Amino acid sequence: MNTITKRTLKGNLYYKNSTILTYTINYPEIVSSPFDVKFFNYLNKKNALFLENYCKTELFSQAKEVYNYNTSNGYPIMIFEVVLDYTITYNLNNIISLYSDEYIFTGGAHGNTTRKSQNWDLITNKFIPLSYFFNFNEYYIINILKEINLQISKQLEENPSQYFDNYCQLTLENFRLNQYYLSQENIIIFFQQYDIAPYSSGIPTFKIPL
Repeated sequence: MNTITKRTLKGNLYYKNSTILTYTINYPEIVSSPFDVKFFNYLNKKNALFLENYCKTELFSQAKEVYNYNTSNGYPIMIFEVVLDYTITYNLNNIISLYSDEYIFTGGAHGNTTRKSQNWDLITNKFIPLSYFFNFNEYYIINILKEINLQISKQLEENPSQYFDNYCQLTLENFRLNQYYLSQENIIIFFQQYDIAPYSSGIPTFKIPL
């Protein structure tokens, strides 16, 4: 078992004495492990610092423009928000699996969330390809898509508006080999918001038995 702790980058950005952007960036750091985890820690810290820099530069610039426009036209001040958090879904021996959700609000009815995952083999310090869990079977993607569409069809029986009408085409077009993470008994395949379903459905996930 690897011991993982949460590190946080947090800040409020001000413009003309007003808070116009806040960010909270959580990322994992392995503090105890029998394996060499320098690359895991380096990559996750690097990604967190990259997002923080994006908040302080490009996103802050956008927030200032919106502030100037709103105050000039008598509209309320709007605060941009960025939240990154992660969930460890598997942590046993040399394998760590996790996903992170990056939420960004820049106006409108709601913000948007982007999910990313990491599936590590700490012995090799490399990401594990999805094909590994299917013995590199050349037809494994077809089998996964069939299972996903079967699960969707069953869910639509209870909630006919949960997915877009052309979900079969959309699952094929938006399936990504790196969009998965592990649980104790399943591979979880996920799609981004709006890929195959409306915003109200959240981030669609599908359990594929190991």
